[in-house]
Amino acid sequence: MDKREIEGLREKVGCAALLEKEGWKVDIKESTRRAIKYRRDSKIVIVIHDGRGWFDPLSTAKGDVFSLAEHLGAGGFTDAYDRVADVVGFIPSAPVWQRPAKPKAIGSIAVRWRHRFGPRPGSPTWRYLTDERHIPDRIIAGIVARGRLREGPHGSMWAAHTDSSDTVTGWEERGPSWRGFATGGAKELFRFGASDCARVCVTEAAVDAMSLAALEELRDDTLYVSTGGGWAPATEDAIRALARRANVLLVAATDNNRQGEVYAGRILCIAEQTGSRFARSRPRADDWNEDLSAA
Repeated sequence: MDKREIEGLREKVGCAALLEKEGWKVDIKESTRRAIKYRRDSKIVIVIHDGRGWFDPLSTAKGDVFSLAEHLGAGGFTDAYDRVADVVGFIPSAPVWQRPAKPKAIGSIAVRWRHRFGPRPGSPTWRYLTDERHIPDRIIAGIVARGRLREGPHGSMWAAHTDSSDTVTGWEERGPSWRGFATGGAKELFRFGASDCARVCVTEAAVDAMSLAALEELRDDTLYVSTGGGWAPATEDAIRALARRANVLLVAATDNNRQGEVYAGRILCIAEQTGSRFARSRPRADDWNEDLSAA
């Protein structure tokens, strides 16, 4: 087949069309505009680059629409080409986002963070965390005092990711009708708790780190961290740096599902490679915020 035909087909068919045609469904709760999560049974594929790329968070698989066709079962490139060609003209249904996109110039991470206020009792963000997420006031107050929380738009919260020098690199955005990560920001770790810690609990979301801290009555020997639902190289480096501390217990406090087990396996590998102690801690429900809400 001609290279121009291949490139033309790649332009005509996005990854979302191929997935939807084969019965995959968007997980709107776990998606952002730049990373749309599709599920089928226990399998996950995340579509990126405006539909031109994808990756499987449970493995190392990634690529373009043709490699996706092979990932979904095509027997080689010729079969993948035919499957993609069959989808030409199929228009996938667009996710209904609760917050409209507003293209505009944005400031730097430092400037945008500095221009937001910390939550205060009774503010929209404080109410979201206490009323909808059931985070106790004392936990919120402690995180605000450490400069880790900001009021986001429409009652959402911004939970800071910081590097080893305590510089804000980005933030997790969570609210009643929105979830995402700071545009132009970099995921590292959300950190809350003892800086000179003997125990590090690694969760997948800042809300879960807060929830686990509440369930454990904020242990004074523990640093609660969140990867923000991703596994960036900087995130792995940060966990390794914490694991190298003397006599540290590295706790994989990730979700009680398949993806959580994958992350827990990666944390175990870090513990083994750095010589730190390791433990696995699972919520009873899917995540720690669900456990806290049920308590």
